[in-house]
Amino acid sequence: MSLSLSDLSEEVLAAQYAVRGPIVARAMELERNGKTIIYCNIGNPQALGQKPLSYVRQMLALMQYPELAQKSPQAFPSDVLERASFLLKASGGMGAYSESKGLRVVREAVAEFIVKRDSDSTLTLDADPDHIYLTDGASKAVQSVLRLIIASKQDGIMIPIPQYPLYSASIALYGGSQVGYYLNETTGWALSENELERSYITAKNKGITVKAICVINPGNPTGAVLSKENIAMVIAFAKKHGLSILADEVYQENIYRPEDKFISFARVLTELGDTDVCLFSFHSCSKGFHGECGQRGGYLEARNVSPEVLAQITKLQSIALCANLSGQILVYLMVRPPRPGEVSFSQYENEKKEIIGELAARANLMAEGLNRIPGFSCAPIVGAMYAFPQIQLPLGRSDSEYCLALLEETGICLVPGEGFGQVEGSAHFRTTILPPRDQLQQVLKKLEDFQRRWK
Repeated sequence: MSLSLSDLSEEVLAAQYAVRGPIVARAMELERNGKTIIYCNIGNPQALGQKPLSYVRQMLALMQYPELAQKSPQAFPSDVLERASFLLKASGGMGAYSESKGLRVVREAVAEFIVKRDSDSTLTLDADPDHIYLTDGASKAVQSVLRLIIASKQDGIMIPIPQYPLYSASIALYGGSQVGYYLNETTGWALSENELERSYITAKNKGITVKAICVINPGNPTGAVLSKENIAMVIAFAKKHGLSILADEVYQENIYRPEDKFISFARVLTELGDTDVCLFSFHSCSKGFHGECGQRGGYLEARNVSPEVLAQITKLQSIALCANLSGQILVYLMVRPPRPGEVSFSQYENEKKEIIGELAARANLMAEGLNRIPGFSCAPIVGAMYAFPQIQLPLGRSDSEYCLALLEETGICLVPGEGFGQVEGSAHFRTTILPPRDQLQQVLKKLEDFQRRWK
């Protein structure tokens, strides 16, 4: 063969993505050979039984096959028929390209969503549709910004440890330097200003030019929700050091305790009046209560970014022509759901409450169940879709060995903590909370039995 690994770029070879890494490959091999596998490795709600929202699928059906409006109008609520007709006219149909930034009608709806989400009697926030980009999931938006910022190996991006491997893999792929800052597990994975400063100074002393800080809120894999004070601290830190902020907010609907509330970086930035901190915010229809991972819809909003830099983001978008139209329409449906008085409102709200309520119950079940297992310690799961428990292992054994042995024996597919980053000498794994409750109880029982036996 003429092409070998030695011919490939160092950046490609260095990039690793643990969520679909070797253990998942082994799981699929075992499944092909007849073993039952419980996939807890990835936030993929509908693959684990979550039903799609009726409103969303009705809209998609009409968008993909408009003739249904004439052939079977009785199958659709009147507001769905009206909105599908409106979007078909505005989009030119699902088989057409949109402009590179995405459909104007969708970007306007995103802007309205942001204003409504973040404004109240004390603050009115603005959002500009021309500063919004529709992307193939939030991952593509994150990668576009990293591609924009990273210019050399000496360019550093601060990312939380533990982190979502999209960040470490993309930073490696684009030839930058990962600058990790540790979240405090003993305080529910909170952010610490001292730790941010330590991380920044350590990188600077190595000759790295830190250019941005990434924050995931609610956290993946930690399940933590940031307070307003934590967010303000990050903004002040970024301002002090001239950093851009990448705010990964794709789990903003996944909040499980009444005392917790999602607060956006855009909201706090506006309250503080900081116009010299560049903010890139990301959202997606894959998570929350939609769970439409396969449709690949997401958006990027840029704040305090110059027209010249925005033009470069537009250029990057143009190289890929545009985001897929199904994903763009799903973003519209996420930010412009049925409203009170519309025919679909009650069913939509009921389905939404059922999904979020069920996820909250599973979060409690998972955290309590993990903490009952000897050698396990799990912080409360108050947001997102994951648990990241610490596990006590025999001396010299790794969490990768543990997860592989667990898979071989029980069919439970987890991701080792080392794929996300962790304090040296500790061991963890990430699991989703997405399997149905009866299956989660099976997972917890098998974990406990395995933990007692494994040496």
